[in-house]
Amino acid sequence: MGKPTGFIETDRQAGAKSPVKERIKDYKEFEGNLSAGELQEQAGRCMDCGVPTCHAYGCPVKNRVPDWNDMIYRGHWKRALTLLHSTNNFPEFTGRVCPAPCEPACTLSINRESVTIRQIEKQIVERGWEEGWIQPQPAAIKTGKRVAIIGSGPAGLAAAQQLVRKGYDVIVFEKDDRIGGMLRYGIPDYKLDRSILDRRLEQLYKEGVVFETRVNVGTDLSGMYLSRSFDVVVICVGAQIPRNLEIPGRDLRGVHYAMPFLTQQNRRIAGDTIPENEVITACGKQVIVIGGGDTGSDCIGTSIRQGAASVTHIYYQDVPPEERPLCNPWPEWPKTFKTSSSQEEGCERFWKYQTKEFIGEKGFLTGLKVAELDWTRPEDGSRGTYTEKPDSEKIIPADLVFLSLGFQHCEHGHLLMDMKLELDKRGNIKKDDNMMTGLSGIFAAGDAELGASLVVHAIFSGRQAAEGVHRYLTSERTLKMSYNDKKY
Repeated sequence: MGKPTGFIETDRQAGAKSPVKERIKDYKEFEGNLSAGELQEQAGRCMDCGVPTCHAYGCPVKNRVPDWNDMIYRGHWKRALTLLHSTNNFPEFTGRVCPAPCEPACTLSINRESVTIRQIEKQIVERGWEEGWIQPQPAAIKTGKRVAIIGSGPAGLAAAQQLVRKGYDVIVFEKDDRIGGMLRYGIPDYKLDRSILDRRLEQLYKEGVVFETRVNVGTDLSGMYLSRSFDVVVICVGAQIPRNLEIPGRDLRGVHYAMPFLTQQNRRIAGDTIPENEVITACGKQVIVIGGGDTGSDCIGTSIRQGAASVTHIYYQDVPPEERPLCNPWPEWPKTFKTSSSQEEGCERFWKYQTKEFIGEKGFLTGLKVAELDWTRPEDGSRGTYTEKPDSEKIIPADLVFLSLGFQHCEHGHLLMDMKLELDKRGNIKKDDNMMTGLSGIFAAGDAELGASLVVHAIFSGRQAAEGVHRYLTSERTLKMSYNDKKY
């Protein structure tokens, strides 16, 4: 397995990022690649683990990381690509935007730096595109069965590709004007260039997937109509209901949810014109982002690129520790202090601040009233409690605030009401182990059944739904490729 002494002889190396001063001038991707030789050395750092926790615990799609690391180390790029695609339809997406929980789960990360798994994944698939190894794989035999997929995010696209390759007629319905869902409108171009998405969509189109845009199922078409017209319906709508911050001044102009801001910028880059009365811009503004996660970080990077006068990031939580606490052992995701690439580009960060009021003048935001918090952390690592520090209130000037507080659940619109689908306690669609809802032939995948989650979770959920559909419509055992089904 790889080079037995590779992890001893070779230090971790990732692709270089463009300098901050250069990359904030545009919306181009800025993470570089390693040379083929350098990548082989990095793959050779993979240890011959008894239990590969990167695969078994860390990776949501169960990528066979040690195996394709070994193939890259030995120069078998095409075999590595085949194995990578056997578990992940879109490694070029996850290789760019996944937080890579496989890396802190890497055995090497216990006392050294982990293998550069995400970098290797991205470069395997990019080599595949460059060499022309990635081609449409239309089904040789058609089943005559029709499947409707509602939503074209990563879950919907993964389900569509799995099913069309098995011979099903697949139509994907998307309410927006372009295909891609959050991949199209929720992730900044500097993290995922839209040409990367478009080339994969072209593959799906040539495999036989039909895309219908500007169709809001539940309004333009009823869910029950689709259930009568298709053998199966797979619901892959997103979790786009943002959490609010209901405090005084919330209705002031200048206080926005994060996603409309990010979506607008993506549309501008795509060539769309934003109506003047709807424009949200950070240019020349004092920007404050409330809340963390990728969405908050994306607001920071986008604000900086738009020319914000200043960007401040506010958290109500305590500052995370630099090292793993005892209550957060390997191979769990490390709840430690991190700095995103957008935060590197220039923002001030305030911890333990609670926003109490939005301050305004003549209907426009002028600042935030905040108070400092004292946190008490139990030794068992549970959530902890906080109290407001006496006499700690102050005003932070602001022209623009973005709320990045997460999302509640999938949309509860006409579609779910029409089909009378049962929801779980979190407000997401309830489904069984085969991803089927309480209605026969109606399946759910992605954020619709998970709640807001990662792209990699959505891809896995879409693949699982496709497997459930296949089991439902045929007597075949599975869509999932076993390790012994392929010759490398």
